[in-house]
Amino acid sequence: MSLIAATRSLILMGRCVPSVKQNASKIIVKKLELDQNLLMYFNKDEVYYAHDPEQQCKTGDVVLIQELPEKLTTYITHKVLKVVYPLGDVTDPITNKKVAGLRCGSVRYRDDLDEIDQLYGPTKERFDYKSAPERGWQEDNKDFSHKDSYIKYHESGEEQPYSVPR
Repeated sequence: MSLIAATRSLILMGRCVPSVKQNASKIIVKKLELDQNLLMYFNKDEVYYAHDPEQQCKTGDVVLIQELPEKLTTYITHKVLKVVYPLGDVTDPITNKKVAGLRCGSVRYRDDLDEIDQLYGPTKERFDYKSAPERGWQEDNKDFSHKDSYIKYHESGEEQPYSVPR
């Protein structure tokens, strides 16, 4: 396999952010870049526009993208393969358990929190994942990520709910 063919088959994982483009999603991929002076790696964000005609990924989702054989436009160079993790619904790939969050640098699983609740009783602050509705139930109330957005160039004093900051 040639080097060009290998780079074309490269699959990247990134996070979807708000986009103004039609039929495309804006994906930010985090990469590590070596600083030659310090000999340390630092985070570098690269922005890709991926072709997404079905609008399958929403803001905050973790998605897989792959480079297209030829560019659709000057910006759209990749396509969305699939949504790996919807926003807030992360699964640990090693243990295949649902993740509740991080606490003091260690991963907390939903199953472990359920066991703690069985031992000591549920707390008032504990979020109940089983009775929570699916994502998207507040569309048009508090969630406007499915609406067409535009870039906000200046503050006019008017309410602009669908604007994306520059």
